[in-house]
Amino acid sequence: MKTVEFTAMKDGTREDYLFLKPLEDDHVKGTGDRVLRELRLQEDETLPGYKISRLEHGLQAATRAWNEGADIDWVVAALLHDIGDGLAPQNHDRFAAEILRPYLREEVVWTIEHHASFQMYYYAHHYGWNQHEREKYRASPYFQSCVDFCERWDQSSFDPAFATKPLAFFEPLVREVFARRAHDPAVVQAGTVKGLPAKLAAAE
Repeated sequence: MKTVEFTAMKDGTREDYLFLKPLEDDHVKGTGDRVLRELRLQEDETLPGYKISRLEHGLQAATRAWNEGADIDWVVAALLHDIGDGLAPQNHDRFAAEILRPYLREEVVWTIEHHASFQMYYYAHHYGWNQHEREKYRASPYFQSCVDFCERWDQSSFDPAFATKPLAFFEPLVREVFARRAHDPAVVQAGTVKGLPAKLAAAE
């Protein structure tokens, strides 16, 4: 396979970089498939002790979102919200958010970026930690969206008896999202609050 001549980027020529550009464009087009490949690893690489795998947790959260009529941004975010558990267990929420940020609505990305702090509401007091960690984000316009995401789709999705859709069902949605133009203002919709679908009452 043809390669560039340089061994340090500062030595690259215009011709080198014009040669690399279409190769990099093709690489970007494969992002959705690489994300799905990483997600499949969670079937076996999971934290011990839970009744279901991390992949099943993501599938269940995405299924709940789909069943409630959520838009594609919420569904894909629910599927991928814990994709960082293996590589970034101490900041998996931010890891997932950075994968999603170029392709999803700002409200949804903010929710994924902060969901770990909001999830503490359900368990932190058992460790003597601050159960109300989420309160530091009360002023955010996306605060309630994250509360509802955690209540309706995240903390509730550890049930092995739940009728969960398979990964194959969600694969076209993942590929559609990652085929979007990165950082498109029409997608990002900065400052827009849509919230979760109104099927259920908002969590208190």
